[in-house]
Amino acid sequence: MSLAEVLGSHRVVVTVGSGGVGKTTTAAAMAVHAAMDGRKVLCLTIDPARRLANSLGLDEMTTSEQDVPSRILNNQIYKYVASSLAGTQEYMAMEKLHEVRKDPTWDLVVLDTPPTASALDFLTAPERLIDAIDSPAMRWFLQVFEGAGKEAFGLVGRGATVLLRGIGKITGIEFLEQVAEFVSGINDLFGGFKERAEQVSDALRSPEVAFVLVTSPNPLAIGEARFFSDKLQEAGMKREAIIINQVHTLIPEPNISSEAQVAELRMVLPESLDAADIHPRLSEALKLERRWAVADRTEVERLNEQVGAETHIVEVPAFDEDVHDLAALAKVASYLTMAS
Repeated sequence: MSLAEVLGSHRVVVTVGSGGVGKTTTAAAMAVHAAMDGRKVLCLTIDPARRLANSLGLDEMTTSEQDVPSRILNNQIYKYVASSLAGTQEYMAMEKLHEVRKDPTWDLVVLDTPPTASALDFLTAPERLIDAIDSPAMRWFLQVFEGAGKEAFGLVGRGATVLLRGIGKITGIEFLEQVAEFVSGINDLFGGFKERAEQVSDALRSPEVAFVLVTSPNPLAIGEARFFSDKLQEAGMKREAIIINQVHTLIPEPNISSEAQVAELRMVLPESLDAADIHPRLSEALKLERRWAVADRTEVERLNEQVGAETHIVEVPAFDEDVHDLAALAKVASYLTMAS
């Protein structure tokens, strides 16, 4: 299935991959192609600012500084969880997908996900956050302290009281007060969290969702792309295509002598420039470009062998100019959707 067919046959297309490989540009170019075909397209890049605002108790994020209630932020348990709980940004990307995929306004949703240092951070974010927040210990504390805060110690059952006193002898009563304060503050924030995360996990495997893996010819990026590709397959997520950006084109070597090359240069260079002086530098630049191209071709072929012939791989050349407007995005889209 070509990338044009992927865009035409799915409601949601998710670009995934490591940072610095052109993921955001690819997402925008795919959206431009679909829009040029007359479809209503939402091109969404994940920005957790709104959810961050809600989590901090703010109505909205603005460009100016705002005071944030510091009770839960100063809580030692909160600080530990916030610093140790990985994958929250990746989870927010997937939850946002779940929110917009049912909106009838859009014919196609193209989602640009955050860069991932590890594929597993992205793929297992919902499940890992469920495990962290919905642990047996957390559920017990919620049952004991729900709605009571620091006053919970006088309201819990006799059995829980005995257990808490035993814990308090080891940790100190201040630690238990911190736990009670954290639980009461976090309970509202994560209301219905488990059910929502399970829905997000199911959405990733929906037939209407396609994953497009974006990489570059860099050996490290290729290695991560292969690993990511395997994990998508194992998780039951539809990896429909792999896009390799910034592929250097193999420029043929000149078929004329050096003297003839210098003569050709004299015809196109200003008289103020010495063609004989410039020619060696141009020759060296050509050799370097060819070495890059050969290295890129080796990595592309290696990835082709590893993922199998059934996987549609799209190559996008390295451009001389930056992609920063609709015309440039349309140019990228022409390469992305070119029939193989």
